[in-house]
Formats: sequence, structure tokens, C-alpha cells
Amino acid sequence: MAKNEAWLALGAEEALEPDLEICDPHHHLWLNQPHRISPRYGFEEIHRDVSAGHNVTSTVFIEANTMYRAEGPAVMRPVGETEFVNGIAAMAASGEYGPCQIAAGIVGAVDLTLGAAVAPALDAHIAAAGGRFKGIRHGVAWDADPALPDVRTKPGPELLMDKQYRAGVSEVAARGLSLDIWCFHPQICEVTDLAQQFPDLTIILDHFGVPLGVGGYAGRPEEVFAQWKADIMDLAACPNVMAKLGGIAMPENGFDWHKQPCPPSSLTLMQATRRYYETTIELFGTGRCMFESNFPVDSISCGYNTVWNSFKLLTKDWTEAERRALFYDTAVRVYRL
Repeated sequence: MAKNEAWLALGAEEALEPDLEICDPHHHLWLNQPHRISPRYGFEEIHRDVSAGHNVTSTVFIEANTMYRAEGPAVMRPVGETEFVNGIAAMAASGEYGPCQIAAGIVGAVDLTLGAAVAPALDAHIAAAGGRFKGIRHGVAWDADPALPDVRTKPGPELLMDKQYRAGVSEVAARGLSLDIWCFHPQICEVTDLAQQFPDLTIILDHFGVPLGVGGYAGRPEEVFAQWKADIMDLAACPNVMAKLGGIAMPENGFDWHKQPCPPSSLTLMQATRRYYETTIELFGTGRCMFESNFPVDSISCGYNTVWNSFKLLTKDWTEAERRALFYDTAVRVYRL
């Protein structure tokens, strides 16, 4: 149970448009992580959320630093996470728990700073996942501001530009896998440089590149948006880059919803963040954009139904084809489900 379960219940919403098909291309799974707002988010918890009213028929798991192997070479230890998640995916695929194919796609972790040495780990991930392994994410989010959260991968500055890191990326590309990028918004220009060097690699920008609103970025929303928009325009010019739309309810985004007496409504969420969604969709097009839940991380601010309701409110007057792409088609195509 989430630590803020009672608070989240104050803002509980029924699902709007329950027949609209959804692929959730970004969620995590873990057990026994007491430092998180949801210490446990395993099969039972994700199944509860995807079964709460929205028509979520498939999902993609994104690496979460969980269930690594306790022994063996360090480069191989993250394969344990893929083995753990593939077991959950097999439970969902049995059909005994409903129609949703949880973790139909798996995006795992390797330490790309090891360069070409990641090759055997990538092959082991692919072998362990039974056809479900789709890509890699290695957190590169970094900023000189000490008020920013300490990302667990401890990437340091300009990691995306590092030759050894890019040697690791080459191994990802060689296997036809995708690369999810978790960065902060001042690093988007580095993502553009990477995308230009690897034009045949599908790169997926997570959470809009995390527009920051804390530390030295607090109280500067217009300045942050202006810089973000200029950089995202350049990134959108790279046809191999896709955009995940969501994950903007984290504390580092600066909205401080988690500090309020009750959670924000889906309408509040939509109105406060819509310019990021509308700008990205305008620049990338619906065929390169996909909505994401980022659960349970975003549960610090709101419930699962609320997140998807906010997306439905944002697009309620859009065409059926546009909505189909954003809620389902793009994710299924990009992650090859």
C-alpha cells in the first residue's frame, strides 16, 4: 500500500470514456523498497490500477533498479530485473487475471558507461525475456544545482556526450533495441546530438525531458518553458526520436501537488501542464508521441485514474485517429508489442 493511500483516496475519480483502448508505455515494478512512496508495486498493485476503470490492454515496464542478481559480474546483475519482470508478464499472459498484458514490453538496464563490454548483458536480457525485451534505459539526469534529486545512476555532467557511453549505445543500436532517455530539461540539447549521431536508433524521451521547477529553477516557469521549447524544437527535427507525454507530476517539476490538502483533479492536472503536451504533440506529431502514467512514481501527486482522465480531457475534441495514436498505436508500434 502506498504511504499516501488515504490522501489519494480524497481525489479518487471514476474513469472517463472507459472503452478507449490504452497501452501504458511507462510504469515500474518493485518489491521491498521502503524509501519510495509506494514501497511495493508488484503484480497485485499494477493489476489493481490497470483494472480500475480504464481500458488498459497492454503495458511496458521501464527499469527501476530492482531485483538485480546478488552475485556474478556487475555488468550482468541487472538481468535479474528482467527475469523478475518476465515472471510478472507471464502471470498476466496466462489470461487468468483479465485481458491486460502487463509488461508486454520490457525496458531494462545496463551500465552504458562500460562501452562495448555491455554486449553480453544485452544478449542475456534478450534471452531472459522470451521475446518481450525491447530496449534499455540508463538514467543520465544531472544538474549542477545541489537542490536537484540525486539520480541513482550518478551520471555526472555531459554523460550523453561521452565516447565510452556512446560505445555502449552502439551495442544497443546493433541489436535493434530502443533507448529511453531520462534527463533534465537543460540536457535536451545533448539528446539531440546523440540522436544525430545514431539516426537508425529509436530514442524515446521520457517525461518531456523533465522540465525542472525546484532549486534554482523554482519560481521561473516562463523561463524554463522558453528554454525547454527551444531545445525540444531542435530535438523534434530528429525523426528517430519519440516523446513520452507524462511523468510531469514528480516533485522536481515544481507543482507541489503532493503538499496540498488533497490531490489535484484531472482537470487541474490538464490545465496546469497542457502547454507541454500541446507543444510536444504539435512538434512531434501524434505518430511520435505516446501518453504514459509513470506509475507508481507519479502517485506521489495523484491516482492512476486521474492521470488518464487528464489525458482524455486534454484530447476530448481531437479526432479518433489522433487519440488512437496517443493512447495506443504509437506505443505499440515503437515498442514492437
